[in-house]
Amino acid sequence: MLARVGATFLALALAVSAVPAESAEKLTDPQIAHVAYTAGDVDIKAAQLALKMSKNADVIAFANNMVSDHQAVNDQALALLKKLNVTPEDNDISKGVVKQSGEEQAKLAKLSGAAFDKAYAANELAYHQMVNEALEKTLIPATSNAELKDLLSTGLKIFKGHQEHAEMLVKMLP
Repeated sequence: MLARVGATFLALALAVSAVPAESAEKLTDPQIAHVAYTAGDVDIKAAQLALKMSKNADVIAFANNMVSDHQAVNDQALALLKKLNVTPEDNDISKGVVKQSGEEQAKLAKLSGAAFDKAYAANELAYHQMVNEALEKTLIPATSNAELKDLLSTGLKIFKGHQEHAEMLVKMLP
């Protein structure tokens, strides 16, 4: 199971973080904003699935935290884009994130109990590792607007905390 989750997110990681530097530089700020928003939205949906499926108090607490934090960052992103009068632009990276996420959600939805909890936690760890790497190495460096860059940097700090929390969750689940 963990190998399947890892393989899915390896493909997703390649879609986002392994974008050649020249391609990343060609992403516009509206496209970068859309990728970041989409990544947050994907994690909110995964957490909502966990809230429906899990009975584990630690998994539920983690999922509630994911919904709260990612929604707050996405709300800040939308407010900034409105202030800047910028419309997020869909692109191949954000489409790839949505596609891979949908496939992974379908796999997770077929599980139950401890198997679900373990797969969800592993999924969250892999996802946050991928998103954090993409933010740090690709999206933030390619962002030209200082306010958007600051928001993405703040999000990265929050999401690194999520990665640590997910690591602890993976280690503690049977």
